[in-house]
Amino acid sequence: QLQASGGGLVQPGGSPRLSCAASGSIGSTNVMGWYRQAPGKRRELVAAVTSGGRINYAEFVQGRFTISRDNAKNTVFLQMNSLKPEDTAVYYCNIGIVAYNPYARNDYWGQGTQVTVSS
Repeated sequence: QLQASGGGLVQPGGSPRLSCAASGSIGSTNVMGWYRQAPGKRRELVAAVTSGGRINYAEFVQGRFTISRDNAKNTVFLQMNSLKPEDTAVYYCNIGIVAYNPYARNDYWGQGTQVTVSS
């Protein structure tokens, strides 16, 4: 189970921080990340970080967001800076738990948290 928090109404240029805590076992190999979905658009990756520390950002992040994780607490964070109105979306946290031999990935999603960027 994933429990997300943070977000809400933010002014342009604001810097909210999203958090998402996973309960239960998440395995030793996993990817924790954030996706977002704006009205009328497909869900898209924002950023992800693997259990090994590898990080991937979407191009639109352009250095404004930072993803991090606290492995002791099974929590992933998304620090967002310099928000723009086009960042308005529902943000979903995700964890992909990976197994090998054979390869399998099981994805779990949080409930989503609304981020609205408006003055």
